[in-house]
Amino acid sequence: MFKKTTVLIVLTMSVLFAQNNYPIVLVHGFIGWGPEEMVGYKYWGGFWDIEEYLEEKGFNVITVSVGPVSSNWERAVEIYYQLKGGQVDYGKNHADKFGVIQKPSGKIYKGMYPEWDAEHPVHLIGHSMGGQTVRMLDYLLENSFHADSLNTQYEQSELLGQSHSGWIKSITTISSPHNGTTYFDVRIKTLPFFQNFIGLAAVIGSDFYDFDLQQWDLEQKEGESWQDYYDRMDNHAAWKSKNISTWDLSIDGARELNTVARANPNVYYFSFGTSVTHLDKQTRFHVPGDKVNVALRIKAKWIGEEIAQFSDGTKTDSTWFENDGVVNTNSMWGPTTGLSGPDKIMKYSSDETLLPGQWYTFGPYEMDHYYVIGQAIINKKQREMLYKIYSNHCQLLYSLPK
Repeated sequence: MFKKTTVLIVLTMSVLFAQNNYPIVLVHGFIGWGPEEMVGYKYWGGFWDIEEYLEEKGFNVITVSVGPVSSNWERAVEIYYQLKGGQVDYGKNHADKFGVIQKPSGKIYKGMYPEWDAEHPVHLIGHSMGGQTVRMLDYLLENSFHADSLNTQYEQSELLGQSHSGWIKSITTISSPHNGTTYFDVRIKTLPFFQNFIGLAAVIGSDFYDFDLQQWDLEQKEGESWQDYYDRMDNHAAWKSKNISTWDLSIDGARELNTVARANPNVYYFSFGTSVTHLDKQTRFHVPGDKVNVALRIKAKWIGEEIAQFSDGTKTDSTWFENDGVVNTNSMWGPTTGLSGPDKIMKYSSDETLLPGQWYTFGPYEMDHYYVIGQAIINKKQREMLYKIYSNHCQLLYSLPK
């Protein structure tokens, strides 16, 4: 009893003497879900709950739920309104360009952090595509956007019509495809992604999982047969546009984001890398090791031997082979493929004074793409090891100056 009480006091004191206590916002990745979905199986923690654990340690944590297959633009807009509150507004120009509903009636939020502003910023943590999404959010906050292609007037929304500098203190990405993932270029372009997605929808059902596609007008209507619903979804233009996750996760889509969403000189950046493959000396490819989930083994093998091509004709090389079963490890450290040049990236060291505007990397950890967020963890020892990583990093975030 004495030992537990002492540990609790030490943890509480460490939070009390932190430099800041800004909310830590967790953002899921591609095909992710919110805390109230999947019958309690947590995206952040699986059978356990990372948010709950961190809150018990004294951290202020918020978990958002955004479109699992939507574009980074739409996902970032949704984060803003879920935190700040109000009617989601994707922007008139965006809605006109991609044929989506600008202000979906089903997306109005009370606000989980309505006081959010430059005096009350947040720490953003994104897993996988969530890392791209939080960078997009910073881009949207820092800029103002026009409502028409002729640039004659600005958007009327709070988010897009004006800049909001200083609202983000730090960005942390976990296993994120900053430069895209070759899996999406080589495999998703040839595999029937849409059919697989619809199959998932049929199996899971909307009672357990929200596809958040109100802006596409793709909610199944009352009395609509599954076949009619499938046909209507199949014919939607969004699947073939750049307003979709599969484009954003491709190497060309990521390059497009990297070109405009450069590192903000006022934001602290951290990235965690993961890997479950190793070099096969005979083939010179990367092959999956023992610690990769069986469901990811074949994907790890594919990524470990495939070359993808950018639209300008340049190709990836063998440095892209190492991966965690979904994302190439060298894509996780930070954006490097933007046409304006790479962000500054360096290995984290506790001896170095942290500076905003550059990336500090951790890892690679020997974990697959989902193990790192607590999914597929089967015993207490594994859970405690992972939780320690999260707790230590959140303590680092709270040590940043106000």
